[in-house]
Amino acid sequence: MAMPQNSTRENGFCFTQPLDFPCPSPRPSEAGRTLGAVGGRDGCSTALSNGIASPGAPSPSNSCAEPLCTPTPAEEETPFEEGIKYVSAEGEELACGWGGFTPGCLQLCNTSKGVLFFLCVASFLQGMTVNGFINTVITSIERRFDLRSYQSGLIASSYDIAACVCLTFVSYFGGNGHKPRWLGWGVLVMGLGSLLFALPHFTTGQYEARSAAEVGVCGGNQSLPCSQAASSLSGYRFVFMLGQFLHGMGATPLYTLGVTYLDENVKTNYSPVYIAVFYTAAILGPAAGYLVGGMFLNIYTEIGREIDIAPENTLWVGAWWIGFLGAGAASLLISIPILGYPQRLPGSQRYIVMRVSETHQLKDGSHKKAADPDFGKTVKDLPRSVLLLLKNPTFIFLCLAGATEATLIAGMSTFGPKFLESQFSLSASEAATFFGYLVVPAGGGGTFLGGFLVNKFKLRCSGIIKLCLLCTVSSLLAIFIFFIHCPNMPMAGVTQMYNGSALPGGHLNLTAACNAQCGCLQETYSPVCGTDGIMYYSPCHAGCKTVSENVRNGKKVYHECSCIDKALLSGPGNAEPGKCTSSCAKRPLLLCFMFVVILFTFLSSIPALTATLRCVSDRQRSFALGIQWIVVRTLGGIPGPIAFGSMIDKSCLLWQDQCGEQGSCYVYENSAMSRYTLVAGLVYKVLGTTFFIVACLLYKPPPPESAPGSSDASENGTSDLQEHKPSLPAEEDI
Repeated sequence: MAMPQNSTRENGFCFTQPLDFPCPSPRPSEAGRTLGAVGGRDGCSTALSNGIASPGAPSPSNSCAEPLCTPTPAEEETPFEEGIKYVSAEGEELACGWGGFTPGCLQLCNTSKGVLFFLCVASFLQGMTVNGFINTVITSIERRFDLRSYQSGLIASSYDIAACVCLTFVSYFGGNGHKPRWLGWGVLVMGLGSLLFALPHFTTGQYEARSAAEVGVCGGNQSLPCSQAASSLSGYRFVFMLGQFLHGMGATPLYTLGVTYLDENVKTNYSPVYIAVFYTAAILGPAAGYLVGGMFLNIYTEIGREIDIAPENTLWVGAWWIGFLGAGAASLLISIPILGYPQRLPGSQRYIVMRVSETHQLKDGSHKKAADPDFGKTVKDLPRSVLLLLKNPTFIFLCLAGATEATLIAGMSTFGPKFLESQFSLSASEAATFFGYLVVPAGGGGTFLGGFLVNKFKLRCSGIIKLCLLCTVSSLLAIFIFFIHCPNMPMAGVTQMYNGSALPGGHLNLTAACNAQCGCLQETYSPVCGTDGIMYYSPCHAGCKTVSENVRNGKKVYHECSCIDKALLSGPGNAEPGKCTSSCAKRPLLLCFMFVVILFTFLSSIPALTATLRCVSDRQRSFALGIQWIVVRTLGGIPGPIAFGSMIDKSCLLWQDQCGEQGSCYVYENSAMSRYTLVAGLVYKVLGTTFFIVACLLYKPPPPESAPGSSDASENGTSDLQEHKPSLPAEEDI
């Protein structure tokens, strides 16, 4: 069988990577050769140069099935494995270290498992910082630096903006460069961003809580000044934006080059499991960020200073900056070992040898351009690379499907706690904790299970897309659970009149005869639950005149509340701070199906990512992931929360009044919130199902007799790697 001509060291066959065997000493005329020799049964006779077989070379099936060098009798005592030394085709060092410093103890980590561990730590820190700490402390930052909601929104968006700006550059040049160095420097930049984010705490003066006389009870309200001069501290928002920008820059290589580096250095069927573990760590990061960040917020921001207000007070500012210092220092440390990894791991070449191409076949054959070893090394190839991806319909529709799923994930992560808070009448902290307990097993478990299923059933690209389709349809059916909802807890002046009758035309009326003389302010929202089971806007709106502290639990109790109907009670009308507890019988059903929706949404994430890697050429994998992330962020991650937020805002019953300007929503109508959530979920799930169906129908796999490696098809011959595998020494696979 004729030998396929292939000069690409990444896409060659079993002899692509030069091996140094204990063959007999070469003759003086051959002393200058840097490559070993591969022979058939007659010994070491056929020379190779740069992975190209000489005319007399045997077929790849024969050379892979036979010993690469027949030992002489004197050499038979030497074990075969001891004579192998992995080196790069270009003579690069494959040892783990920094420059010439490559101690032997570090080589224990120079494996796929070692890389996976350090990348998991990096993704955990990224998730904990960006999706955990930021979301937890944003309210404290607004209060400490006098920021408005739209300004804190700009801070949050700076991360996605930076990622979109850097993705094309990083994925294109990093994909053809030294990936661990790009990854290491990215994690280092991310660490600098965290340290910069904490800097304003140390450059501003001490925080002074503007404590005033007790407000809230009837007759005790003080007028709140509306015309306040803009604080000079608001200028620190630019420091926070720069910190978030560095976070976005540093995380860009992590989810593009990190994924492809793992994929290149493990067996094809193990790749989904490695990637699933990597992404599971990224999902567990935000959960840790919420828990740890919440603990730090219970510590006063000026550590060691005595303060007479409690964390429940609206003037309290917690130690928001501690988490960023710790995450920044950890990121700087973890970048050091990542920078020490070689461009490819020892022994990884055989996995490239064994890989069978699943690249989508274009009608004009232009997909073969990416097999050129010089393709993608210069900027002039960038337009051609983009064009090749745009001509790949499977890749395009997988990107669109990923964008729809990202929209749902971004919407759920942003407004999921708010949905639980409204439906089950929980506090904000209770809802966030509840949602965390829901997302960690469903999101983390679904992510890992998706990779496990691809590996377990040895799915090819078309089978993977069908698995994604099955998951999307399952979550589409489960999302109909939002047809049901929990009823709103009764709230005087909002959901009903003070006398219990319905509000005329749904108009708010917070003033009644029982609180008309109290001079209550709508700016002071502090809900209380009366002993009659009805919520009130504030102690003042409940007509409460005195307040005391419960000795048993330390909570406040408001007394002599004139608006609470004493006729229904055995004692005087009292109220406690907080919302009334909901006893919704539908809670278990709602939580169960929400778990299913989240589980199947995340279950398709790793299979979809694996299908993206499989349907493009090997040399375009990093760049393809970069383009996909741009599409996912611009069409899903950034507009997702905006779309869900605008839908949910339509169900608002009570808006915050900030000196005549509309602020955030205090109370939602539960039935309308469920209805709008259902509509938004159905729209995006139907779109995602459609995109997966089209991707599955348009995918055109290579012919079964396609040559091994990443070359799409051999022009001069073929070889089935499942029958002829390279006879290399055994190595731990996973």
